[in-house]
Amino acid sequence: MTAVVAIVGRPNVGKSTLFNRLAGKRLAIVDDTPGVTRDRRETRAQLGDLVFALIDTGGLEEAADASLAGRMRAQTARAIDGADLVLFLVDARAGILPADRHFADWLRRSGKPTVLVANKAEGRGGDAGIYDAFSLGLGDPVPVSAEHGDGLGELIEAMRPHLEPEAAPPDESDDPFDAAMSEAIEDAVRGAADETGAGADGDTEAGDGPIAVAIVGRPNVGKSTLVNRLLGEERMLTGPEAGITRDAIAVDWLYGGRRLRLIDTAGLRRRARVAERLERMSGGEALRALRFAEIVVLVLDATVGLDRQDLTIARQVVEEGRALVIAANKWDAVDDKARTRKSLEDRLERSLPQARGVPLISIAAAKGQGVDRLMKSLFEVYEAWNRRVPTADLNRWLSALTERHPPPRAAGGAVKVRYLTQIKIRPPTFALFLNRPRDLPEAYLRYLANGLRETFGLDGVPLRLVMRKGDNPYSN
Repeated sequence: MTAVVAIVGRPNVGKSTLFNRLAGKRLAIVDDTPGVTRDRRETRAQLGDLVFALIDTGGLEEAADASLAGRMRAQTARAIDGADLVLFLVDARAGILPADRHFADWLRRSGKPTVLVANKAEGRGGDAGIYDAFSLGLGDPVPVSAEHGDGLGELIEAMRPHLEPEAAPPDESDDPFDAAMSEAIEDAVRGAADETGAGADGDTEAGDGPIAVAIVGRPNVGKSTLVNRLLGEERMLTGPEAGITRDAIAVDWLYGGRRLRLIDTAGLRRRARVAERLERMSGGEALRALRFAEIVVLVLDATVGLDRQDLTIARQVVEEGRALVIAANKWDAVDDKARTRKSLEDRLERSLPQARGVPLISIAAAKGQGVDRLMKSLFEVYEAWNRRVPTADLNRWLSALTERHPPPRAAGGAVKVRYLTQIKIRPPTFALFLNRPRDLPEAYLRYLANGLRETFGLDGVPLRLVMRKGDNPYSN
């Protein structure tokens, strides 16, 4: 079984920088602002013959249990409980502070094997702090510079007695989610999140890996509360404060015998309102998670209704070709439920015709209401997103439909629809062969797309219909 290593310490000592260094890629957001990391992030790391699960945690602070800092500390305590080894970071340049001593005592009482790491030890500026670290009673400090990669050899040797060497599987590749998030952070560091995206491959069939489900939405609509309810544990930080989640955090999960990867994301605001570099980086991660996902659950606040930003996110999901489910959260606080549902459905029909029939599930995540219906809908949409329709069925349907309602004539003559075939799944994509593609009205193309949805059970998923000139390419 793979060992678990947790990195802990007070804010701004370089935990996320060390996490990225040991992981071999930028996965955690790093910024000079103290307390950037809040939820714990996990990844697989390999250093020589040591293979282990690595956990980054929020900064340790002395605070009331109910405060945000107190809830972050509780998250770190859970990480320590499940760890086989703890790396306790201190800032060699700042020296040992009272908070370091307090949490060193806490770690000693936990009984967990601990390696004391004196970070920011490059040059001679950290010498005094390194010597002072001996007073913590956690053994000899290992001086490192996580930013520059200095001292990693000594750190590996200090970790070795606590970890069993493990051979990595020879064919194991990088986690695609980690790769996508690393790219998102690199983009944000350069100035803004890249708009090209690197998502799930629409040309491939459904694989054996977990179904990637991204939970997205505006700030403070209950995304992390929903993730915690689904997982059955307080895995993500929640609270009344807006914008608690900053990283896109992925958690593997089993539901009804099916493997899923839940991705909690930071709240997405309108770009005009995003001014801080840190929020740009969080938003970049959220957008990259959306592009990586196979299913996107858009969480909205039912007491507020369908905001313009909700529709912007929904359109982006559809444009990326991802399966979409809308979860109207806080439904228990809605007074006139029938009227609210009708208003939401009407707004979706008017403003999101390209994903007609998208599931709208009312939930109360804090109480667990509607969660089972949400999961049922999620799997139904996933199956429709992966559906392949036989060509013979398509053309029987096409022949009957065009005979009943043929395309309107164009100025140069009749438009003749010849043949229809599905060329992709994920999302369902169809090629329509006809003699004069440019003369087929957009309204008739929508008529065909709606007919496909109704006849073949493709409501609620993005559907692409491309026109090609020519006769039946398979007639011979």
